[in-house]
Amino acid sequence: MQGAANAREYCLAADFDTDVMQYAAVRNVLHENGLGMEILGNFEPALHYVTEWWKQLYGESEGKDGKGIFPAGVDFTTDLHSLGQFIQEGTKNHFETFINVVNPKKSVTMTTEDEDLDGLNYLAGKEVDFINKCAMEGTILAHVDGGVPNIRIDMEEIDELALGELFYKFEFACGVSGYTLGVNPFNQPGVEAYKKNMFALLGKPGFEEMTKELRARLGK
Repeated sequence: MQGAANAREYCLAADFDTDVMQYAAVRNVLHENGLGMEILGNFEPALHYVTEWWKQLYGESEGKDGKGIFPAGVDFTTDLHSLGQFIQEGTKNHFETFINVVNPKKSVTMTTEDEDLDGLNYLAGKEVDFINKCAMEGTILAHVDGGVPNIRIDMEEIDELALGELFYKFEFACGVSGYTLGVNPFNQPGVEAYKKNMFALLGKPGFEEMTKELRARLGK
C-alpha cells in the first residue's frame, strides 16, 4: 500500500514528463503505427503472475468499441524456445515491453564442474543475475534488429514496496492510455455480457427467458 501511495503522489504531482506518461504515450504511438499487440516479458519467474494481472488489467480496460491493444505475456527464458522465433521474425503486428529487475533478491554464483560435460564452465564465477541480464539484453537487441520495438521498465527489486509502485503505475498508465484510445477504461460491458449468458445457461433465478433464448440458439 505504501508503494502504491508513493506512486500515486509521483503520478499526480509530476508533469507529463514521467515514465508512466511516456509508457502510455509510446504504446499508443506504436498502436497508431499499426502494431495491435503488446507482449509483456520478464526474465524473473517471480513475475509470472504480475504478467497475468497485467493482461487482465489492459485487456478488460481497453478492449471495447472495436478498439484496444491486445495484451499478451511471455516468461523468458522459457518462452524463448516456443515464441522467441515468432516474435523476432514472424508477423510484425506487435511490440514488447520488458520488466527489468535492477537488484536481485539473492546472489548466486556459478561454480566449476569437475567434468565440463555441458560446456558451461566458462560461466564459473559469474552471478546468475548477470547471466540472466545478458540473456535479456541479447534478446532485446535481437528483437529490435528483427524490427520489433521494445520498451523497458526498470523495477528496483522484487519486494512489497516496489510491487505496489509497479501496480499503481500500470493502473495509472492504463487509464491514460484508454482515454487516448477513445474508450472508457473503467467499464466492462463485454464481461457483463458473458456473465449474463453463463448465469442463464446455469439456470440462475431471474434469467428464465434468457435461458430459453440461449438454449434455442445453441440447439439444446
